[in-house]
Amino acid sequence: MPEGDTVWRATKRMDQALAGHELMRTDFRVPTLATTDLSGRTVLEVVARGKHLLMRLSGGLTIHTHFRMEGSWHLYRPGERWKGGPDHQVRAVLETANWVAVGYRLPVLEVLATDAENEVVGHLGPDLLSPGFDRATAIANLAADPSRTISEALLDQRNLAGIGNFYRVEVCFLLGLHPWRPVSSVDLGAAVDLSRRLMKANLRNGTQVSTGVDRPGQRSWVFERAGKPCRRCATTILTAPIGEPPRDRVSFWCPNCQPAL
Repeated sequence: MPEGDTVWRATKRMDQALAGHELMRTDFRVPTLATTDLSGRTVLEVVARGKHLLMRLSGGLTIHTHFRMEGSWHLYRPGERWKGGPDHQVRAVLETANWVAVGYRLPVLEVLATDAENEVVGHLGPDLLSPGFDRATAIANLAADPSRTISEALLDQRNLAGIGNFYRVEVCFLLGLHPWRPVSSVDLGAAVDLSRRLMKANLRNGTQVSTGVDRPGQRSWVFERAGKPCRRCATTILTAPIGEPPRDRVSFWCPNCQPAL
């Protein structure tokens, strides 16, 4: 799943290309927006809020998208061949005089009033990549349920927005935290600070790196390395599902470097 830094990079590209320009044509390929035409409106700005992308338009409207597992926005020049996937995966096409923005596999795509954005992002905790990140509130949110595991608490976007499975797994490893350690036994300030530092360090990269080595197969300490030796102690990396059913996330950890309490 794309994490906060991935959405931030997409937002930055979209804002640089589209902000200040009029939409010449729009094509929404989802039933709820099939007859929606936003041509003639100007893109005011494109901003990120956690893993949500908000494109604000003149006239008080916002295009809201969320990537979830596979969604993405691609930018092309007029006439350029689209390469983001087959045509049946296209959910939105936004054209200006100089750019064509194509949204692929977007599971969340809606148009709402800009002054109603809080209805879709108001539940989110402080955004780790926001210049005005509220560290104290993020820590307080995490601490509110002391018996919850640190894995579940970090992934809960209501606590702090932007962390996905990669950062959660790598932060736990770097801090020596077993994935099921209760929040009450964790230095939450250290977990928040490290999460933010890693995400900010990767903003300019096209990949997510926690080891400092940006080469295939060497970018993570434990993420997606189940069955392989720990880079620190050579103990076999373990994996298991986390959270409540359907448990669509898994954890990776080194049982030696991240001992259970």
